[in-house]
Order: sequence, then C-alpha cells, then structure tokens
Amino acid sequence: MSFTPPLPLLIEPEQVEPYLHDASVLLVDLCDPASYAAGHIPGAVHLDYADLVRIDPPAMGLLPTEAQLGEVLSRIGLTPERHVIAYDEEGNGRAGRLLWTLAVLGHERVSLLNGGIHAWDAAGGALEAQFRRPPRTTYHARLRNPAALADREYIRARLGQPDLALLDTRSPAEYAGHDVRAARGGHIPGAVNLNWTDAMDPQRQLRLQPDPVLRQLLDARGVTPDKEVIVYCQTHHRSAHTYWVLRHLGYGRVRGYPGAWSEWGNDPDMPIEV
Repeated sequence: MSFTPPLPLLIEPEQVEPYLHDASVLLVDLCDPASYAAGHIPGAVHLDYADLVRIDPPAMGLLPTEAQLGEVLSRIGLTPERHVIAYDEEGNGRAGRLLWTLAVLGHERVSLLNGGIHAWDAAGGALEAQFRRPPRTTYHARLRNPAALADREYIRARLGQPDLALLDTRSPAEYAGHDVRAARGGHIPGAVNLNWTDAMDPQRQLRLQPDPVLRQLLDARGVTPDKEVIVYCQTHHRSAHTYWVLRHLGYGRVRGYPGAWSEWGNDPDMPIEV
C-alpha cells in the first residue's frame, strides 16, 4: 500500500488530519493512561510504554523478545501494511522508542507527530475521550533490521574507530559522572554529549528544532553523516528520540543501544570515561 504523497517521517498536525479515518494508518498514543483518557487524537489506540521494554536488572530498557513484541503489536491492531503515526505528551521519547522498535523489526512505515499531543492541541486538533479497543491482528515480529540495534559487545569492538560517533543523550551531569545512576558514573569512552532536550523547541510544543539548528548541534560534536552513529542514554528512552532526529536529518547509519548506561555502567568489564 502506498501513499500519495508519502507520509513523512516527521509529520505535522495538519498533515495527520486527512488520515484520521484512513484504515491504512494506525495512530498510537503513548501518553500516560490518564492523559489518554482525558483526551486523545480521534481513533488513536493506547500503548503502555512498559510493553516496549524488557527489564533484566540491572539493564532496564532492553528489547523484548520477538514473541513479546508480536503479542503487543497484535493487541494494538498492527499489520505490516499499516502506517504508524506515534506521539506522546513528554517530547516523544516514548513514541520514538516505539518507532525505533518497529525499525528494528523492519517496519519502516512510520511517522513521528512533531510536538506530540501538545502540538496537536495547539493546532486546534480534535480530541476524543472514547477508549479504543482495536480488532486484534496477528503480527509476526521478527528482527529483520539488526543494523538499527547495537549491543555492548558490538560497541566495545568498535571503540576508537574513526568512522564511529557515540552520542550520549543524557544530561551533562550524568555524562560527566556527577549524577550517578549505575554502579559507576561517566560515559562510554569516546562518546560526546547532547542532552536530548536540546533538540526540542520549548516555544513550539517541544517540536524538533529547525533542521539547521539540529545539524549545527551535531556537527559541533563531530557527529557527521559520514559516520556510524550509536545513540544511548540510561535505558534507550531519551536516545530513541535522538535516533529519529538523526534519521529525520538523513543520517544513513544509526543504531540504538537499548542496554544503555543501565547495562554498561553496571558491567565492571566495560571501560568508562569520566
């Protein structure tokens, strides 16, 4: 199934409006349940963020198994042909994690609603409070795109190589080891820091900053399109958002590290910098 014109990776509220009643589009709301109940985009189904992560302490944001993901995506009515538009109310970190998960599964028919539900509301978009229970489908989740995924062994083997950019999207205090949220503080050797919120415009409902601003932020840190970029944070929530910032800008080789600092910082065999 194709769209004319194709739906962009980053979509604005007015671009979503014509597809509210299009069966080929699945709107997925990752807001808190109370926020969803108070008002969501008409037709949107709700997905709990917890369904997108597997916890294996100390790692708190791992990718669920194929069977688990198949169950979750079947429950929300996804089929391989449907185009997913995702959003949340906190800057699209949760929505970004869903779309990154779909990218790992090879499901590339995805869009991120720029600014999430707040941008939709500010644009005068309609809201409904009706709870949507979509017809169940059978979605066979398979790891079809491992190039979107990095694990600790892959990263350790790539450390120091000139065509690699490690992008730590945590706060500067976490990156520097002042805010310690694992057995050890600091960052992966060679990583540069870009707080994920710096990519957002607080004056425009947390939409992404204009492309030239985003490119300047990345270029200044040596994160250029000719490199493979691996993004991480504490649990690959914040960095899932940055994954899509890079994809939106046309970066061709981007991986997310779901183990993130909750795994790396708690593994004494992994090197760190502070």
